[in-house]
Amino acid sequence: MEINKAKIKISSMLGERATFGAAMAEIAHEYDNLMVITADFTRSSGLNKFSAENPDKFLNIGIAEQNLIGVASGLASEGYNVFATSFASFITTRCNEQVKLHCGYMRHNIKVVGLAAGFGVAQQGNTHYGLEDLSLMRAIPNMTILAPADCTEVYKVVEAACKFEGPMYIRLCGEANNPVVYSEDYDFTIGKAIQLREGDDVTIIASGTMVYQSLQAANLLAEKGIECSVIDMHTIKPLDTNAIDGACKKSKLIVTVEEGSIIGGLGSAVAEYKCRIPNSPCQLIVGVEDTFLHPGSYAYMLNQTGLDASSIATKIENKFKEI
Repeated sequence: MEINKAKIKISSMLGERATFGAAMAEIAHEYDNLMVITADFTRSSGLNKFSAENPDKFLNIGIAEQNLIGVASGLASEGYNVFATSFASFITTRCNEQVKLHCGYMRHNIKVVGLAAGFGVAQQGNTHYGLEDLSLMRAIPNMTILAPADCTEVYKVVEAACKFEGPMYIRLCGEANNPVVYSEDYDFTIGKAIQLREGDDVTIIASGTMVYQSLQAANLLAEKGIECSVIDMHTIKPLDTNAIDGACKKSKLIVTVEEGSIIGGLGSAVAEYKCRIPNSPCQLIVGVEDTFLHPGSYAYMLNQTGLDASSIATKIENKFKEI
């Protein structure tokens, strides 16, 4: 799919969910075996255009995520490349057994798309926040996990996912007016992290919406004489261990930042690998603490959990001073 400045601007205004639907509509004609199914989230998945233009490639299963994955499995067994969408809080918890068996164990070609991960539904509260999705999906064998940093990367992820054979979890975060990380076209490869900023003191490894916040935090830290590298770890499983090896060789501190639980997510994945490296630098895991939260706007939730750029910079500065 062509990436240009007009598309980047428009998709950023729409947000990751709507961009996902736009990307599916654009790529639909290239895959005869494509099938998109949803648990009554046609509009929330940005799939109105796709469903109208491709009625033979779309099914609304209704609010029944367990059945959704069962139907996806049946379609996949008949040779379809299936994308199944629902809110991240539901599609990774309510039907975790079905995802484990039909996707992981049976290795069916199903792309599980978690909408509104993190605080993407803002004021709808803890019942709808998708914060533990990574810990659940990472524990399932054979699952590939992608978390795009911005709407430009959503296009890249959709294109890569359509070509990919096997089970995958795609984590879509943020809201409308999503900040731009990638302002022009670039090369995207599943499993290969992207270094966006150079710095020798600290390496910040971020995913999803936290890539932008981490870049802003790095700018704030540079004003205080702390130089940070920033890595977009868009593939959380399989992890780009080469990127972690390189970071451990040059940095005094490794920081992971994610819009999700500090238990079992990106921070845990990096720590699990890093502990095998002799004399590796200290790691700071920045994410949502092990608690339920008071709901509010998206900006309020980032501020409450310390996931805005200023708070991230302060946490890193304080930890760096301890080294």
